[in-house]
Amino acid sequence: MRGWIAGGVAVAIGALAAGGAAQPSRARVVVSPAPAEPVVVELFTAQGCAGCPEANRAIEAVADAPGVIALTYAVDYWDYLGWTDTFARPEFAARQRDYRAALKLRALPTPQVILDGARQAQARPEPLQAAITAEGARRAPPPQIEFRETGDAVGVGSGRPPAGGAEVWAVVFTPGPQEVEVARGDNRGQTVRHVNVVRRLTRLGDWTGRPALFRLPGERAEGEAVAVLVQAKADRRILTAAVE
Repeated sequence: MRGWIAGGVAVAIGALAAGGAAQPSRARVVVSPAPAEPVVVELFTAQGCAGCPEANRAIEAVADAPGVIALTYAVDYWDYLGWTDTFARPEFAARQRDYRAALKLRALPTPQVILDGARQAQARPEPLQAAITAEGARRAPPPQIEFRETGDAVGVGSGRPPAGGAEVWAVVFTPGPQEVEVARGDNRGQTVRHVNVVRRLTRLGDWTGRPALFRLPGERAEGEAVAVLVQAKADRRILTAAVE
């Protein structure tokens, strides 16, 4: 999925320029009609969480649907059960806690699905499909996004910033499914399957509503992709996103 770029961003770009093996996939859910702008589906999961494999499957079912950017974040607070999650990083749990505060939730559930940083959704294929379709219909005209052909920068166009401002995030992930054999914890003896596993999360800078160019993280392993999210600081709503 590629973004696009406003003329103002093109000017900004010109000015700055001067200066795991995939396994067979499961059945997919088709989100129809496809949202005009991509809906970001973020799953917070853990290899040691007994209820998470079902949620993982629900996310995989919509991951390839048109107009969907699905991202899986592994959290580390289930490690106390005896299995250290092989994909977890502390900053992923911190991102989930930010959503808890923004959405005024009393608890921090696992698994948890967040749509566009704005609301929770059920981690089951049919209700998740319906929630994605409804969320896509709510989108206001977003700022435009385009990646440089060289792959080292991304432009964000002009638009109306939210109250409190917005920031741009780069989410580096491994596209497709991966499987992990869990030896301990609630899922011991099981092979847990994930899709679009997030590897790194980098804040690129602020977006003020004016066209801007942001440098992308330089170190990416072969096969990794990057999703760029423009996200409100105050309520964590995702204004727009694109994948390189």
